[in-house]
Amino acid sequence: MRARSAVRVGVIGGGQLARMMIPAAVELGVELRVFAEAEGMSAALAATHVGDYADAGQLLEFARGVDVVTFDHEHVPQDVLRTVVDAGIAVHPGPDALRYAQDKLRMRERLSELGLPVPDWAAVRTPGELDDFIAAHGGAAVVKTPRGGYDGKGVRVVRGAAEVAEWFATVAEGGGDGALLAEELVDFRRELAQQVARRPSGEIAVWPVVETVQRGGVCSEVIAPAPHSAGRLADVAAQIAVQIAEGLGVTGMLAVELFETTDDRLLVNELAMRPHNSGHWSMDGATTGQFEQHLRAVLDLPLGGTGSLEPWAVMVNVLGGPAEGTLEDRYAEAFAEHPTVKMHNYGKTPRPGRKVGHVTALGAELDDVVYEARAAAAVFQD
Repeated sequence: MRARSAVRVGVIGGGQLARMMIPAAVELGVELRVFAEAEGMSAALAATHVGDYADAGQLLEFARGVDVVTFDHEHVPQDVLRTVVDAGIAVHPGPDALRYAQDKLRMRERLSELGLPVPDWAAVRTPGELDDFIAAHGGAAVVKTPRGGYDGKGVRVVRGAAEVAEWFATVAEGGGDGALLAEELVDFRRELAQQVARRPSGEIAVWPVVETVQRGGVCSEVIAPAPHSAGRLADVAAQIAVQIAEGLGVTGMLAVELFETTDDRLLVNELAMRPHNSGHWSMDGATTGQFEQHLRAVLDLPLGGTGSLEPWAVMVNVLGGPAEGTLEDRYAEAFAEHPTVKMHNYGKTPRPGRKVGHVTALGAELDDVVYEARAAAAVFQD
């Protein structure tokens, strides 16, 4: 009797997010194929193609070998994505949704049209327009490049347009409307993140809202659920994320990064239409982790439960790694001293500031869980 062929999911991008889809795919009996940008990337175990994802011919050849295409990142050009869709291949999330993750100005425009809470913002095309915005907002503003920024890149707090003069030159050369995004400098108490998953048929699953701790513009720690979030805050965060998923037509995972302001409002900061660092805790701490859920969603399968397995989960990123040697060299020490902590290795060469892995601890007492996660992560960092 001939064996039934596995469903094939193609992931564009060979980073750690694609890598962490591999165990979930194995458990679901899904064949995962990865289009990697270079040899030896994090998801090399499943890389069936290495090339240029901006080349429509290469991407179309890859996509024709799978049942559905999804992403490790949001950087595939719109015209290339539409070539794949026009060929009749399922793409989740689709280009109509991804354009809002690719362009922060479009995202701000659409969220404002939907009546969602966002910082005060403007598209500024000249240094004079930016200086006027700064003057109207207390003498400072956050300026962002509309495309390409992540982990603190492409974001600056400025007090004068001269501080981003080179950005104005770059966007002017790049065509389009040549605008930067200016936002009010929000007085926030803490940063939160809300993960949801949505399948093409419309079902949505929601995890607990989490608190994220940023250091140097990079996510360092995540606490799930966010302390003191039960009740109205959790309900509002979930409502915002669900409204975004539905309003933008997102399929798959969606992470909504939020500011909790000092006057008790929630404002939308950024969006990610894929598994996200703020949801890594769910791999060990929830009934269904975000990577399994993403695969279920893009395949339009019923979504899994999102309840927490313990009262608290804390994820700490391993940034940089050891100054000498590898993460594996530290396993014996870390596992002996912290046997309840889970380690996830991204298969990357250690480098200052680079995300090379993360650890997750679970438990009933938050202080104890925070200690275990931080101490275990510290073993892998010099």
